[in-house]
Amino acid sequence: MKVIGDPKLRAPMGQLSDMDLRLLKVFKTVVDCGGMTAAERELNIGGSTVSRHIKDLETRLGLLLCRRGRSGFALTTEGQRVYDEVLRLLASVDSFRSSIDDIHLRMGGSLELAMFDKIATNPNAHVGAAIARFSELAPDVTLSIHVASTNPIERGILDGTFQVGIVPSYRSSKALSYVELFGETMLLYCGANHPLHGADHGGLTWRKLQSYAFAALGFVSPNMEISHRAGLSRKATAFDQEAIALLVLSGRFLGFLPDHYAGEFVASGAMQPVAPKRFRYTCRYSSVLRLSPQPSRAALLFQECLVSAHAAKPTDS
Repeated sequence: MKVIGDPKLRAPMGQLSDMDLRLLKVFKTVVDCGGMTAAERELNIGGSTVSRHIKDLETRLGLLLCRRGRSGFALTTEGQRVYDEVLRLLASVDSFRSSIDDIHLRMGGSLELAMFDKIATNPNAHVGAAIARFSELAPDVTLSIHVASTNPIERGILDGTFQVGIVPSYRSSKALSYVELFGETMLLYCGANHPLHGADHGGLTWRKLQSYAFAALGFVSPNMEISHRAGLSRKATAFDQEAIALLVLSGRFLGFLPDHYAGEFVASGAMQPVAPKRFRYTCRYSSVLRLSPQPSRAALLFQECLVSAHAAKPTDS
């Protein structure tokens, strides 16, 4: 463990002061920005001040949090652990602030929204309309949007890192509440250099697909379920749709992608759907909130905006 100063002389951290919280927020920003120079503009303070804040925090904690120099910025093992704890601490502070706002029947602070990737190109997803309505009704709430896979989103909702999530409906947690919003069609694609590109797919079956390398998502999802059920030969693993697209574009792998996202690749000739009437499935998406403790008024309002936006416009079957 990298420590600063004589361990015998270091006092326990004790109670957190306002200055401690400020130093922790600076540290979080530096990590999020990937270094002190990049954090200057975000924090609107000089580089020497940013550096001094990080040194003050290291002294306060008695730990070396990061390495900085010509080789670049990098967290130490202890720095990564502190960063993870800072995320949890600040989420708790925001939750406390939101709870006090609820008591006073006002909405302020920030709302952390996390969603699965490639939702923006889905014509059935009206998240933009929900954001517009929410911003109109809660102008004092700062909205932060994160993109992640299902498991991190659900964990974040449970531990308070995120307040609202939008995830594929698959396996639900009893500690969370789900409201279905929209769907998307997933088709099987091959790249321009794949043997199936331009070939006759008339006699192609699920069993025959097993002879081709398949790129699958590496977490529990409808994608993983259908690949296992069909016995497809998974030769590559990805953790978002962008990575699946890159693997398909290589011409070496088959992979399922949302038809709305793959449309531009198909139009350019870089991809082709493989027997789209046969090799397809539908994925439904839901908003997700925690059950306990009760979500903030801002989180409940945002979910109301999501439900209203999708009820007011037609979606796929």
